[in-house]
Amino acid sequence: MILKRISILNYKNLEQVELSFSPKLNCFFGQNGMGKTNLLDAVYYLSFCKSAGNPIDSQNIRHDADFFVIQGFYEAADGSPEEIYCGMKRRQKKQFKRNKKEYTRLSDHIGFLPLVMVSPADSDLIAGGSDERRRFMDVVISQYDKEYLEALIRYNKALAQRNVLLKSETPVEDELLLLVWEEMMAQTGEVVFRKREEFIREFIPIFQNFYSFISQDKERVGLTYDSHARDASLLEVLKASRERDRIMGYSLRGVHKDELNMLLGDFPIKREGSQGQNKTYLVALKLAQFDFLKRTGSTVPLLLLDDIFDKLDASRVEQIIKLVAGDSFGQIFITDTNREHLDRILHKVGSDYKMFRVERGEVSEMEEDEV
Repeated sequence: MILKRISILNYKNLEQVELSFSPKLNCFFGQNGMGKTNLLDAVYYLSFCKSAGNPIDSQNIRHDADFFVIQGFYEAADGSPEEIYCGMKRRQKKQFKRNKKEYTRLSDHIGFLPLVMVSPADSDLIAGGSDERRRFMDVVISQYDKEYLEALIRYNKALAQRNVLLKSETPVEDELLLLVWEEMMAQTGEVVFRKREEFIREFIPIFQNFYSFISQDKERVGLTYDSHARDASLLEVLKASRERDRIMGYSLRGVHKDELNMLLGDFPIKREGSQGQNKTYLVALKLAQFDFLKRTGSTVPLLLLDDIFDKLDASRVEQIIKLVAGDSFGQIFITDTNREHLDRILHKVGSDYKMFRVERGEVSEMEEDEV
């Protein structure tokens, strides 16, 4: 899938933006705080029905405006056009449409426009809690496996209902209701666990190959996956934890507590990694995510690279440039404050690119003599 054109109104600091894109490489140059990340976030929104950085939709409306609109005009591999529309008014429900027909469930759209974004916010994958790492698995698997997404949604619904009962002074007659939610959690949780386990097993060698290339074999990295569903039947795990959960007021065990361990050598990278090693790990993780989705899906994902060269030494920057400039990726959107990085990529790519300048929320295509 190729994003040919985008139209943006009142999204974050972008008042009015109309752009046509190269099918290969699109570079956005400007200082920090000008709106480069917001532009990539609008592209992200069209794939995931939400912002990558702020899940509260109303806060993504530009200050002093009453609504935002994002429209993307795509071209499928067979040449057929696709139009995606998203509109949001303050104090109203957002609208999401494909070819002018509104979705009844936003989850039906997930996976239609596969996308991978690499950004400074990815540092939370290493430094943050286990929920960040579960979200990484969820974002990848949900884009190619509808059964997984459906199981995850139903599991989270059952978890929320079980937690409500755990917080209340549960009378005896509610014990059966508690069991109903536990059975749903067990049934859907087993699906989530099995599919996460399959994904990690296939994903590890792809990730290790990318890390090895970028670091030029300087370090060894790994991933391991822990889950309560591996210990025993998930229903038995939930039943055994019930009394302790009542004391705490929420569910202590289940696949919502799964952990993805990120390792440098045999130790957690959170504890052992330098800034450069952490950044290399994250970039390799996301490029492997792209490669995995490309292998499993019917269309090549979009790749969004937001300020990815920060904290990397020259040799690692050069290796990433070689990857990005190669033929392995489809359409790429890349931002940087350093014009030199972009120029080196453009030099390797050749003629099929567009360069844009971003300044105070205004985006303009640069003329050939400026590039």
